[in-house]
Amino acid sequence: MKISVTNNGSNLVTDRATAPLWLMTGFWASIAISVAVVVRRLVAIVHPSQTAPAQMVSLDAAFASHAALTIAHIVPAMAFVLLTPFVFLRRIEAAWAERLLFPLGAVVGVTAYAMSTYSIGGWVERSAVLFFNSLFLFSLARAYGYLRVGEHLLKRRWLTRAVGILLGIATTRPVMAPGRGKRAPTVVLPMPPNKRIVNSTTLSP
Repeated sequence: MKISVTNNGSNLVTDRATAPLWLMTGFWASIAISVAVVVRRLVAIVHPSQTAPAQMVSLDAAFASHAALTIAHIVPAMAFVLLTPFVFLRRIEAAWAERLLFPLGAVVGVTAYAMSTYSIGGWVERSAVLFFNSLFLFSLARAYGYLRVGEHLLKRRWLTRAVGILLGIATTRPVMAPGRGKRAPTVVLPMPPNKRIVNSTTLSP
């Protein structure tokens, strides 16, 4: 892989070892999952399913009740994700794509804070959003600061961190969604009838 660094308006292309297969596979898989999650959410907002499991119907209804804010968050997030290959994988750096990442990332971060006010997973989910979203915005801001002063190598490092955090957040959605608000099954411990203990735990508020 070759990586280009813009310096005073010119593109300087430097040789770099090809990224390992596992890294490229994970990168593209994360993008695919992120886009699939957004498309699924948009479809659920426009055409709510009545045949899905009750838990998913309830989750879809919660997002649909804040449809404008949800769309304002997930559409820029999908655009951000789709632009990352143009920034990191092209032989000649797409400066236009990199410039778009910063306003898109800012919108994603701000709307994530707004969405955390009605977090479906309660304080467990809200605390995770606040921490990782703040880390994402901090990394993005550092990358933009280094871009302004012409420190392109440091800009690339911090932008890579921001992209990694956002992809990490997006790819956890399919894992988190089934457990939101779900109660664990009741467990009856094998004990004598007069001392039987029933244990039921709430996974998330």
